[in-house]
Order: sequence, then structure tokens, then C-alpha cells
Amino acid sequence: MHRVRTISADVARRTALAAQGFGDPRPAGPVTRRHLQRVLGRVQLLQLDSVNVAVRAHYMPAFSRLGSYPRSLLDEAAWRHTARRPRLMVEYWAHEASLLPIEDWPLLQSGAKRPGWWRHYAQLAEREPGLVDDVLAAVKELGPVGAGTLETALGAASRPPGVTWWERSEVKRICEYLFGLGALTTGTRVNFQRLYDLPERVLPPEILAAHPMDPAEAARGLVRRSAQALGIGTDADLRDYYRLGPAEHRRAVAELVEAGELEQVAVRGWRSPAYRWPAAAVPRRITGRALLCPFDPLIWERERTERIFGFRYRIEIYVPEPQREFGYYVFPFLLDGSLVGRVDLKADRAAGVLRVQGAFAEPGAERARVASELAGELREMARWLELEGVVVGERGDLAAELRLAMG
Repeated sequence: MHRVRTISADVARRTALAAQGFGDPRPAGPVTRRHLQRVLGRVQLLQLDSVNVAVRAHYMPAFSRLGSYPRSLLDEAAWRHTARRPRLMVEYWAHEASLLPIEDWPLLQSGAKRPGWWRHYAQLAEREPGLVDDVLAAVKELGPVGAGTLETALGAASRPPGVTWWERSEVKRICEYLFGLGALTTGTRVNFQRLYDLPERVLPPEILAAHPMDPAEAARGLVRRSAQALGIGTDADLRDYYRLGPAEHRRAVAELVEAGELEQVAVRGWRSPAYRWPAAAVPRRITGRALLCPFDPLIWERERTERIFGFRYRIEIYVPEPQREFGYYVFPFLLDGSLVGRVDLKADRAAGVLRVQGAFAEPGAERARVASELAGELREMARWLELEGVVVGERGDLAAELRLAMG
């Protein structure tokens, strides 16, 4: 029987931060493709999201860890391929819609991860097999291609009378169904629109040759990546990273513990048992600062964020404005390993400024220092987004001090 070691909540917090790359100093010089690869090696995947009020979600985790970098660096790694600079990432459903290392494609296509929401389109595919064939043939001929172009090419109306804006045409539904099956993938994106293509035109032959993969082996591979990315986590934390099915996940965790690849531990103050990646680093101190978007993997699991940082965080995009506590698109502020405040941000591109629509300090935070450090990070974020400056509004208990710090 394995002896379960007990560790402190502070050690667990530093372990989690280091695993996510916050134990590493930001590059002193220009950020390169190698730096981006290092971030991806830490976090394993970048979540995609359509909200663009400040900056699209997949760009922000690299900024949080590296500081200012050319966003074209990530675009090239995700959606372009040349012999000299091969594609590093591919899109698929992982935590949610995500960019992940191209070599992880067989793991996600193995059957270890259960079908997502797109499985509901299977009935349409079974009813209209001709449409499936036509979509695949059109993508082969036209790809990379958007759903709207496919609808036109196949003579389908994109908005029949009476169809509300959130409903998708049958062509779009079949595209998403085939994307979920791995029969289509993203060739590239233009203005964030997904352009579909065949996997054999996007993925290297050796990656395609590795599929199909044994589901049990793939589940272990995904739990390994979860554990590396988290450093330490509960069973629920590990499972959530790739949204594995419960049976597949439990079996993989048990096998990795038995093999010595995961260490079961107890964390003081945590109600559930935890699992630690044995190679996880535990820095003596975490220093530095970072703004975190709502979909950053450090904080995307809200219960874990509260457990580790004592920071209650909810995204309020879908909350009516009068009922919002902090704002529409709120970025927590990480300073020296603690979440010390939050800001509601908007990139006002017409005016050329980054607007702080609300600024809030956490109870007990050293407000003057938080305001000073936050001002510095907001200036850097504005420069990165090619905006001329930062404008701080009136809302929030940190707003006055932040305006003063901004000068």
C-alpha cells in the first residue's frame, strides 16, 4: 500500500504556478518561436473563444507568461506550414475548442475522449449521407474553405426564412460533425473564421499514421499531460483539463499511480485527495506579474482557482449588466504568486486605447503596490495590442489608486 504524503497548501500553490510557467522569468530580449514552444510545453493547449472585447483568448496566455510578443508568431505556429517553419499546433476539442501540439492529434482521436456536443448532428449525417459526401468532396476541391462558401457551392441557403441567428445551416452542422470526428480539421483561419480542410493536407504523414491509437494508452497520455500542466490537482482537476470520460479517466489515473508516474498526496485544506506530477518543480518563491484572461488554464476551473488562491472568480459575460459584480470581461491580476485584484478590460480600437472599465483589489492586498504593478502591466498590454494608452474609468475600489499610478 502506498504511503500518502501530506503537503502544505502553499507548496501546492507554488507547484501549480511553476507547472503553468509562472516560475520562469520572462525573456529579456525578443520573443521567439522557441519561447512559444516552451509555453505550449507547459500549458499543453490554448483554448479558443470568439469573444474579442479585449483580445482573443488564445493569444493571452503567451502574453501572460512571456510579455509582449508578435501575435503573428502564434498565427504562424497554429495555421501556417512551410518546410522551414512547420506547423506546431492543430485545432480540436480538448478542454473546449483548443489549439494543441500537432503530435497530440492521435491522442484526441483515439476514443479516449467522449464525443462532444457535435454528436447531436449524427442523426442529420445518418439521414443525409449524400450531404456528408458532398461536403467532403467540396472541401477536397475548394479547401481550405469556410462554411459559408461551402453553402453557396452546394446550393444551400445559409439563412432560410424563419431561422434564428443561433441556428446553423445543415452544411455548417455537417462541417462541425466531421470536424468532431476528425474527418475535417482547420486548414487556416481568416479574421478568426475557421476554414475547413482535410487532415491529410494539414497534418504530417507520421501523425496520421499514428491513428488509430489504443484508447487506454491515449487516456494515460492525456492524464500525463494534465498532470504536467497542473503540477498538482484533484481527480476532478485532472479530468477537466481534457474533459475525459469518468471511467477512462479513473482507469488511467489508477494505472499511472501504480506505475509511479503519479504520486497521490494530501494537501492541507483540500477536501479531496490530490495527485502530483513527480517531476513538478517547487520554487522557493514565485515572483512577477501577469494579467490572466478568463480562459487561461491557470484559472479556467473556477473551483480549483478558489481552492488554490482563495479567489472567487466567475465570468459574467452572460449576466445582465445591472447584475454584474465586476464586469463583462474581467482579467484577474497575478502578483508574486497571489491573485491580488481584477480589471474589466476593453480594447477600444476606434479610440486607440485600452479601457479599464472597472478595477478592484482583493481584501488584504497591498493596494499601492498592486496599483503600481498593475499600471505597468496594463501599459505593456496596451503596447502589445498596438494601442496608444490606457484609460481608467471610475468603477471599482482600486480605480482611483490605479489612475494615480498611471500618471
